[in-house]
Amino acid sequence: MYKNLKKQDSFSDRLIYFLLHFSFFLNVYSNKENKKILQDIYDYIFRQLELSIREIGYSDQSINKRMKDYINLLYEIIGKTYDWKNLSLIKKKSIIGYFVNNLSNEDDLVEYFEKYRLNLINNTLNFQIKGVNKG
Repeated sequence: MYKNLKKQDSFSDRLIYFLLHFSFFLNVYSNKENKKILQDIYDYIFRQLELSIREIGYSDQSINKRMKDYINLLYEIIGKTYDWKNLSLIKKKSIIGYFVNNLSNEDDLVEYFEKYRLNLINNTLNFQIKGVNKG
């Protein structure tokens, strides 16, 4: 994933990669049966993200703004990747390039996320979260 970066990645770059993964995860597994577990996962992820931002040393006021920005970014990514399987290669590259502006070439990342999406489709949610501590 990182081989086509133009420069050293940052926290923001890594977060975007994570949110791209999470958006595909949510898109594939979103249905009535998974609603509660996906909400729990969503809540946990954003709690952990907030803790990470606090550890970096941002102020409370700054944290609230950043969290709102990150949540909005996730929803923007979900909206743009929702119909991924029906998008042209050019559109997929455009989406990846829009969110990851540190790339020299979008092709490998488009291929990576296509394989990731297919892996999600070919496995159940329980398969993906097995071994996760439920306590």
